[in-house]
Amino acid sequence: MQERITGFDFARSLALLGMIIVNFTVVMNPEIGSTALLSLTQLLQGRASALFVIIAGIGVTLSSNKSRLSNDTLAICCARSKLIRRALLMIVVGLLFTVIWEGDILVFYGFYFLFAASLFTKSNHTLLFACVVLVLLFPLLLMFFDYEKNWDWSTLTYTDLWSAEGLIRRIFFNGFHPVLPWTAFVIFGMWLARQNLADTKIRQTLLKCSLALFSCTELGCYLLNTMYVKYLSNESSMESSVFLFSTAAIPPLPQYMASAGSFSVIVIISSLYICERFSESRFRHWICQTGRLTLTLYISHVIVGLGVLEYLGLLENQTIDFALLAAAIFFVAAIVFSTIWLKYFRTGPLEYLFNRIVAL
Repeated sequence: MQERITGFDFARSLALLGMIIVNFTVVMNPEIGSTALLSLTQLLQGRASALFVIIAGIGVTLSSNKSRLSNDTLAICCARSKLIRRALLMIVVGLLFTVIWEGDILVFYGFYFLFAASLFTKSNHTLLFACVVLVLLFPLLLMFFDYEKNWDWSTLTYTDLWSAEGLIRRIFFNGFHPVLPWTAFVIFGMWLARQNLADTKIRQTLLKCSLALFSCTELGCYLLNTMYVKYLSNESSMESSVFLFSTAAIPPLPQYMASAGSFSVIVIISSLYICERFSESRFRHWICQTGRLTLTLYISHVIVGLGVLEYLGLLENQTIDFALLAAAIFFVAAIVFSTIWLKYFRTGPLEYLFNRIVAL
C-alpha cells in the first residue's frame, strides 16, 4: 500500500509540473522557439489537468474505501458528508481564486466531488457506465447549446463570467474543465483505485491497453484530419475537420477524453513502477514530497510564480524556451520548499487549513 501511495504522490507531482508548464506557456503565449517544444506543450494542455483529476478520483476511493467495504451505514454517511464538505469548500475557494485566475480548476473540482459523493458506494460496472454516459453526453449537448458563447478565443477570456447564466454555462458546459464531461475523469480514477495495482499482470494489462488506446486515438485522429482536409480542401471543411478530429481539450470531445485518460493511466502506472524500482532514491523521495503539497503549490504557481514574472515584466513576448525555463525554476523551488517544509510539518500549509475547515 505504501508503494502505491508514494506512486500516486509521484504522479501527482508530475501532474503539477505539467500544469505549471501549461499555465506558464498559456499566459506567455510564446510563438518563437523550437517546434518540438511548442508541440510538447500543446500535447500537455488538458493532459496534465486530466491526470490531476484522475488522481483526485483515486484519492476519493482511498479515503472512502474502508467505509464502503464495511457496509456500515453510519460510516458511509460520515464519508459522504466529508466529501460533500470538501466539495463545497473547493467551490468557495475556487470562486474566490477565479477572481485573480480565470483558469482555476478548484471550483470544478468541487462539483466533481459532489458527483463522487453520490457514486463512491456504487459497483465498478456502474462507475464505468457513468464514465461512458458523461463522455457521450457532451457531444449531444453541442447539438443544442452554443459552445463558443461568452468566449473570446483570441485572449482566452470569458465574458459575462459572473452572471448566473454565465457561471452555470462555464462550470457545466464550456469552461476550461467543465463538469460535463470532466467528471468522468474523477469517476474513472475512483474505479482505477479499486483495481489491484500491486498485481503485476493487472498493471501490465492497464499499461498495454492505455498505450494502445492513446496511440490509436492520436494517430487515428491525425490521419482522419489529414484525409479530410486533403479531399475536402476548403476553409469550412478545414474548420470542421479541426473540430471533429481534434484531441485537444477544447472542446472535450470523446477522442480527447480517451487520449487524456489513457495518457494519465500511462503516467500513473509508470510512476508506480518508478517508485518501486527506485524506492531508496532521494530524488524520488523529493518528487513524492512535492506531490503531497499540490494544493499549496497550485495556488502558489499563480500568485508567486506568475506574480513575480509579471512584476519583472517577463510575461509578454517570450520564447518557448524562456517559458519552460521559468516553469522549471518554479518547479525546482517547489521541490526545495516541499522537502524542507515536510521535515517539520505533516502536511502543506493550505492542505492543513483545508483539512481543518472540512473537519469542523
